Amino acid sequence: MHQDMPGVEWSSMKFSSDGKVILVVANTGQIILLDAFSGNELHRLTGVQNLKRLRIEASFTPDSQFVLSGSDDGMVHVWSVDTGEKIAVLEGGHPGSTTCVQFNPHFMTMATACSNVGFWLPTCDE
Repeated sequence: MHQDMPGVEWSSMKFSSDGKVILVVANTGQIILLDAFSGNELHRLTGVQNLKRLRIEASFTPDSQFVLSGSDDGMVHVWSVDTGEKIAVLEGGHPGSTTCVQFNPHFMTMATACSNVGFWLPTCDE
């Protein structure tokens, strides 16, 4: 991916845990999944609001099956890595933009942050 995109600042880049996919995030809300060997675009993940052009973080789940991203409206977006399809939008409960999202590499928890930190734990519905 050697594109000149004026005004776009690529703010984050991460490899999936298996090393096959690269997650690239821009200050415009663009989130792109690239093949780590060819550089070809696999998916363009859509629907993140970043009108403020913040450095919004996205991350893989530990199994690299999903990507999670914050948004300037306080929401957390979730996509499938295989299909690029958005599968959920989570209400973060943040008073401001959710700029940080990290999934715990060892336990089923994640943390999100703006001016405060939110800890996410799974629940079991009976």
